Amino acid sequence: MSIEVGAKIKGKVSGITNFGAFVDLGDNKTGLVHISEVSDNFVKDIHDVLSIGDEVEVKVLSVGDDGKVSLSIRKAQDKPAQKREGYHKKFDGSKKFEGRANNNHAHEGHTRGPVNKKFASQPHHQEGKRKDFDSLLAGFLKESDERLTSLKRNTEGKRGGRGGRRS
Repeated sequence: MSIEVGAKIKGKVSGITNFGAFVDLGDNKTGLVHISEVSDNFVKDIHDVLSIGDEVEVKVLSVGDDGKVSLSIRKAQDKPAQKREGYHKKFDGSKKFEGRANNNHAHEGHTRGPVNKKFASQPHHQEGKRKDFDSLLAGFLKESDERLTSLKRNTEGKRGGRGGRRS
């Protein structure tokens, strides 16, 4: 029996460790299901989900040159396609956002624009913020460099501590 990447295979749990479970695939082949591939939910203790001797269906994720087989239980399960209604809707300009108290940002034909009408008369409002942010960042970097230099100067001269000179 040849094990191919992407194949779904039935197997039996033959061993459990703190990082995953070993699954016997038959024909003296064993693969590892990492603990992150056991379930869609967080698994703190794998013993809560699997036990030795359990029959499981696994999907082959990879087969290494050294014969190591990586498996997944959660990817082997067929799940219906989930739609996240309203989560990733694209704004086409023809509809206004529904269920919102303030629709100022849903201008017809604009994908980006001022959120509040009071800023519409200030076209360079964002540019001013950018300059202000850049100056704050430059000040922070200068202060940070000064502190690092001072820290290095103070620790290099002392003996016995980390980074101290020994002759």
